[in-house]
Amino acid sequence: MSTSNKQRQEPLSKSLILNSTPVADGFYMPAEFEPIDKVWMVWPHRADNWRDNAVPAKAAYRAVALAIEPFCAVAVLVNPIDYQECRDSLPENIEVIAMLSDDAWARDIVPTFLINDNRELRACDWVFNAWGGNVDGLYAPWDNDDKLAARLCDYLDIKRYRTDNFVMEGGAFHVDGEGTVLTTRMCLLSPGRNPHLNESQIEDTLKAYLNAQKVLWIDDGIDPDETTGHIDDIACFARPGEAVCLFTDDPTHPFFAATQKAYQQLSHMTDAKGRRLKVHKLCCTKEAVTLPKNYNIAPSDDAKARQSGDLCIASYANFLICNNAVIVPQYEDSNDGLALAQLENIFPHHQIIGVQTREIVYGGGNIHCITQQQPAGQS
Repeated sequence: MSTSNKQRQEPLSKSLILNSTPVADGFYMPAEFEPIDKVWMVWPHRADNWRDNAVPAKAAYRAVALAIEPFCAVAVLVNPIDYQECRDSLPENIEVIAMLSDDAWARDIVPTFLINDNRELRACDWVFNAWGGNVDGLYAPWDNDDKLAARLCDYLDIKRYRTDNFVMEGGAFHVDGEGTVLTTRMCLLSPGRNPHLNESQIEDTLKAYLNAQKVLWIDDGIDPDETTGHIDDIACFARPGEAVCLFTDDPTHPFFAATQKAYQQLSHMTDAKGRRLKVHKLCCTKEAVTLPKNYNIAPSDDAKARQSGDLCIASYANFLICNNAVIVPQYEDSNDGLALAQLENIFPHHQIIGVQTREIVYGGGNIHCITQQQPAGQS
């Protein structure tokens, strides 16, 4: 893959806050299980990542958007050249906005939204380098993805905090909204992120920009070759004091070691309020999901090669909570129904809705990866 990524400097935008942090200004990231106004998505387009010019992926993105829409507003960002095609693909009540991007992973390139006690809205604009930059990033260039948060904040007239010299993605952490951050060492200590910082310094940055008091580290994620171990494939908060952890007892499953270790680590953790975590197990697929035969993507020096038989990071934990619903990946696997039943027990007051997402996982992510929630603001 080509490693060039010429960063073009743009004038300071009207949304940028200088010389402050969210913690200094009283802003924090609320939990994903708290009320939200809108879910943001980014329309897929890379022919060197999505098969058949992204046509099957677009159908899967559409299905996810339609599953979310009854529970909150949905807005889709799309490259200007694809605007009309995207607009025609979605119902009128889903907003479509032309905005440049390099790929379609909203969790990692749409800003992380913040609120204060008055529910005023601001955002974190993390430095993005395609999950590893010139060390082990997945595509190049990534400059439009890195600039998307600023452009969207300008569009929405929302103030933002830019984390200069600190690489981060939204899928790399979860918060409980009460001072606790959950992440993995595999990801945040990887050499392609912030090699100039140690674990303690990374903790301090997370606390400053998410307004948290405690960071909980599990060692490994399940995807060392995609996102270098994003937390959102293996664990998340269900509510204060409770976590969900992907889990399997099958020693032949490719996620066995990581999920067993994560469950043990989470079970011995306490959150920022001093509560011992209650950890709910969520099954893995019965069969490993792999890229199908004749997986045809455009040849490219600028994106990770994807070949038939490659292991996909098919996790039921990569779900989205949106108000009264949980939108859950499905893989045409015999454990699909079990995963939905387990989540019904974990979220007894939510509708649990499965969406077939094999085409999304073929490209390297899933429902949580392709969405970013905007919390409910001032009424």
